[in-house]
Amino acid sequence: MDCIFCKIASGEIPSKKIYEDEKILAFYDIEPQAPVHFLVIPKEHIDGADRIDESNSAIVAHVFQKIAEITYELGITQGYRIVSNVGKDGGQSVRHLHFHVLAGRELAWPPG
Repeated sequence: MDCIFCKIASGEIPSKKIYEDEKILAFYDIEPQAPVHFLVIPKEHIDGADRIDESNSAIVAHVFQKIAEITYELGITQGYRIVSNVGKDGGQSVRHLHFHVLAGRELAWPPG
C-alpha cells in the first residue's frame, strides 16, 4: 500500500508531531488553513469515515477524546472545528481516515 499517512504513522516520512500513542498520531498540517491546523489519524489504515464499522469504530471515540486533550494543552479556549472529508467529491485527498482540527481564528460557516 502506498499511503502517505501510513508512512507518516510508521515514521517513514517525518512530521511535526503533537501527540502520539499506540493507536493514533496527531501532527501539524503542512498547508495550514488556520493559525492552528493539525491532523489526527489512526495508525491502523482505514480508508475513510465511510469505512467505519463495528470492528474499528472505537478509534473514533479515542480520536475525539484525544482532540479534546490536545486542544486543552495547546491553550485553545475560543473553540475549534473538526473536519473529516469523505471521498473525492467530499475533498478527501488522502484515502486514510483523518480529522482536521482548525483553530486560532473565527471560522466562517459555510466554509469557503
